[in-house]
Amino acid sequence: MLGQEPSTVQNVLAPPAISGRRLVKNYGPHRALAGVDIDVRRGEAVAIVGPSGSGKSTLLHVLAGIVAADHGEVHLGGSRIDNLSEARRSLLRRSEFGFVFQQGMLVAELTAEENVALPMLLGGSDRGQALQAARHWLDRLGLAGRYGSFPGELSGGQAQRVAIARALAHQPSVVFADEPTGQLDSRTGAEIMNVLLEICAETQAAILVVTHDRELAARATRSVAIRDGQIESAVLTA
Repeated sequence: MLGQEPSTVQNVLAPPAISGRRLVKNYGPHRALAGVDIDVRRGEAVAIVGPSGSGKSTLLHVLAGIVAADHGEVHLGGSRIDNLSEARRSLLRRSEFGFVFQQGMLVAELTAEENVALPMLLGGSDRGQALQAARHWLDRLGLAGRYGSFPGELSGGQAQRVAIARALAHQPSVVFADEPTGQLDSRTGAEIMNVLLEICAETQAAILVVTHDRELAARATRSVAIRDGQIESAVLTA
């Protein structure tokens, strides 16, 4: 049925880390989401594909609590979160979610290690411990020599690795990635996607990645196609 995601083996084997039910979102006369149901379990990578304006990014933003749905529910680990106050959703985004965006969204005035440590510091972590964790993740992502580099001193691929380290350093249960390779050449994009998927599988974080690149989407556990605000198909890819 359009608007609903077909059941898969993955959905049966483990409870979803995050799920959306009957999600509807309108922007004026345009219906961006038209009753979407989706589940993403821990350790699973779900790629959302579709044409421009199909509702891909809106779905990600609604699940992440960045945008409020007009109708429907969002659940994290079985608990409803869409009806929380903005303050509590903001806290949830810092503690339970990690984000990787197309342009990295790094703070230009902060070094690589400070960018990675920032969400932990905002969450009240000790500065020394946050920087230690940041260096650990930068090491994991092949940036051991770039702790003190500013974003403007990094290549596009290096900057996106910093963004991935920032998204993972506080050990989120769900990682949201919106066109994380959109500004990169195909080879670098494939490398970044591989790193993101491998580490999320290792940490058992759930990942929801919006991409226009079906070759990159094929690297995910499951590819979900959305069109006109409705789920058109869901295919196991791994």
